Amino acid sequence: MKVSIIGAGNVGATAALRIIDMGLADVVLVDICEGIPQGKALDILESAPLIGTDKKITGTNDFSEIKDSDIVVITAGFPRKPGMDREDLINKNVCIINSVCGEIKKSAPTSIIIVVTNPLDIMSYAALKATGFSKEKVIGMAGVLDSARFRTFIASESGASVKDIVAMTLGAHGDSMVPVLEETKINGKKIVDVLGKKKVEELVQRTRKGGGEFLPLLNTTAWVAPGFSIAEMVEAIVTDSKKVLPCSVLLEGEYGYNDIYLGVPVKLGKEGVEEIIKIDLGEETKKALDNSAEITRKNIDIIR
Repeated sequence: MKVSIIGAGNVGATAALRIIDMGLADVVLVDICEGIPQGKALDILESAPLIGTDKKITGTNDFSEIKDSDIVVITAGFPRKPGMDREDLINKNVCIINSVCGEIKKSAPTSIIIVVTNPLDIMSYAALKATGFSKEKVIGMAGVLDSARFRTFIASESGASVKDIVAMTLGAHGDSMVPVLEETKINGKKIVDVLGKKKVEELVQRTRKGGGEFLPLLNTTAWVAPGFSIAEMVEAIVTDSKKVLPCSVLLEGEYGYNDIYLGVPVKLGKEGVEEIIKIDLGEETKKALDNSAEITRKNIDIIR
């Protein structure tokens, strides 16, 4: 298996390390900055004897080296800067997505694409349109990360092991994301019964703002949890595990939405999205998901 990662920043390099560490595939790390992908790839490669893997990683500035990739991960994009409104960010990153997708169509036309560039749901929609690939093969990574953050916060508050916490977030990646509280459990008990409504709402809000916590601490965004979240999706595809994960995918009637990308539970396998899983949602959760979908629709309309 061959996985190419476009964007050798912190997120892309961490995803590459995790994929190599798990022995999932050979990796090509691509970036327009000379020396950066080569240096990071070499550093990861030299860890192979310590990890105990013979998987290979190379770094390059040449997009043609993604040729015949099974999976292409897109992390490249502009971060939002002070004074830049959401529409500015969308337009700048759509240009990057269009350029990258042109290279993917040329060199890896049968690949599955995992989009990580923000705003995630809009960029996933842009990638689908730019490539003309089937909707099953263009997938946004967000729900895996958001759900992991939610589980982390629940574990810290409750004292339970993260292994004993079941949680999933749906909707857009951002302030309108929707933790599915009726399905969130600690040791089999509903979260509200364990922590109470007030504390649960605090954890929900922290999850929605999770990415923003890092800016005052690091003056940048997170990279370890996002990188590991990418690897979890790659693992499900490479191993054809049929694992159900929350991902941003094109909806055509599912959950009552059409022609938008939105985070919902999906079954991932060697063909990409093999099934969109329908779960029953409570009235409040469905209302929140409707709101998230409407916000996403308005943002997608910017690039239609």
